[in-house]
Parts: sequence; structure tokens; C-alpha cells
Amino acid sequence: MQLSPAQKRVHDFLLTYMAVHGHAPSYEEIRKHLGFRSLNAVYKHIKQLEQRGYVRSLGKNRKRALELIELRSGGTSIPFLGVVAAGTPIEAVEVPETVDVPESLLAGGEHFALRVRGDSMIEEGIREGDILIVKKQPTAENGQTVVALVNGEATVKRFFLHGAAVELRPANSAMASLRVPAEKVEILGVVVGLVRHYRHRLGL
Repeated sequence: MQLSPAQKRVHDFLLTYMAVHGHAPSYEEIRKHLGFRSLNAVYKHIKQLEQRGYVRSLGKNRKRALELIELRSGGTSIPFLGVVAAGTPIEAVEVPETVDVPESLLAGGEHFALRVRGDSMIEEGIREGDILIVKKQPTAENGQTVVALVNGEATVKRFFLHGAAVELRPANSAMASLRVPAEKVEILGVVVGLVRHYRHRLGL
């Protein structure tokens, strides 16, 4: 069932937030991010998404207890480029492949997919084996999760620019940030989504 523009904005925000954080946002976070005037407006849109089969509420009065329902339609294919981990080169696949992802995860421009190896971003809900959906772009804003090349080696980290230096910060309290001169960092793209249960042609 087709969503209204407002419903799609809520659904897109839920997809992105849950991909990054591993849990649903609060109603207040949804209200602030999307500019609704009241929590009642948020509740109304969530109920409409639930009635249309896009989300599932896991319990009364538990405002973070939302689950996204995987849709079987409206998907599109993007290139799957290989495996990325902290401190190692991208392991490119030998034969070009694709991953099918919901169109709502894509927001214009070119996208590609990479599989995660390691646990450097575990505290943002990015786990070993997940597929990252990356929007291809050469720049990023502070705090965004990026795929970056440092001296030719790829890593997934949060990006922070400090003058002439870049901090690539893991989401794992057991790991330290990487600080390097900005000229040695190449941004490949910004992470815009994540697929944990996925299908694509060659069964990776």
C-alpha cells in the first residue's frame, strides 16, 4: 500500500535510525527530527504505518518497541563491491554482483553495498556480516558514519574533521580513534542504511 509523503518521511527516518542505532527512536526523537508539533501526530503516523503493514508495535506504552516489517516489493538492485573491515583493504568480489534493497533506503545519487567484517561499529548496531548501504560521495559531515580509505586501506567509522586532521572514531569503547592528516583520507561514501536479512542473486 502506497504511503503519503508524511508517512514515507516517518518510515524513512525509522529505517535509517534503526540501521545506525539498532533500536527504534523514541516518539520525541521522531517529533524533533521531522518537525511535528505534538507527540500525538507521531502516534497517528506510527499507527497508520502499522495498519499498512510497514511496522509492528511490540507492546503498549513502550515507545521504542517498534519493529520494521520486511517488504517484498519496491526493491532495487545496487552493486555489491565486497567486504570492508577496519584497517584492511576492501576485498572486492571477483564477479560483479548485486544486492536487492528497499527503495526507501536510497535517497538519490549512486549507491553501493559492502559486507561488514569485525565489530568496530557494534555500539551503533552495525554487526559482523551486515550489509551496509553506502551513498557514494566524496565528503561527509561531522558525526556521519562513512566508508573511508586511509593510505589505500578501507574502514567504516564515524567521521570528524578537526582542522587539518580527520578523526575516524569507532563505535566500540574497547577501540581507539584513528587520527590522520586530512589529505590522507578519501571518503568513498556515507552509510545510509543497513540490511541484516537480505537476498540477492548469488546467495552471498
